Amino acid sequence: MVFLIGYMGSGKSTIATHLSEQIGFDYIEMDEEIERKEGMSIARIFEKYGEKYFRQSETNLLKSLEGSLVVSTGGGIILAEENQQLLKSADHVFFLNASFDTIHDRLINDEDRPLWSDNIKKNKLRFEERLPIYHGLAKYVIQVDGKDSQAITDEILNCLK
Repeated sequence: MVFLIGYMGSGKSTIATHLSEQIGFDYIEMDEEIERKEGMSIARIFEKYGEKYFRQSETNLLKSLEGSLVVSTGGGIILAEENQQLLKSADHVFFLNASFDTIHDRLINDEDRPLWSDNIKKNKLRFEERLPIYHGLAKYVIQVDGKDSQAITDEILNCLK
């Protein structure tokens, strides 16, 4: 199993799609899977049940994964201690490391992410709080700024060899 971790907007879903095609593993985008199981968007889950409920759904899904998969995790998967332990025990955890400026440029008009707001300072603080956790869990750190998806995928493939 290959896990892609990183902040929202770092490219996890895009890279997971490319990587799964290259290595022949199935692909799962955790947020999409949770939306499918719950029958509603992440934003609606947050609105209706709260972040704690969503985070527990992430943990339940993470614990249920098995087989040959490329997993695009949600940006906050790293917040729960149980998830951290599960990721630490995995062999292939890639942190897609994007700068805050890159994230901001990618998400500036995104209205579908409940934890992204118009408050740049709040967004940057959350980003900076999570960075050390991503670094601590990653077996590999892939810089993504200024790179296209094929270059990033190629870097991951080189690490998997």
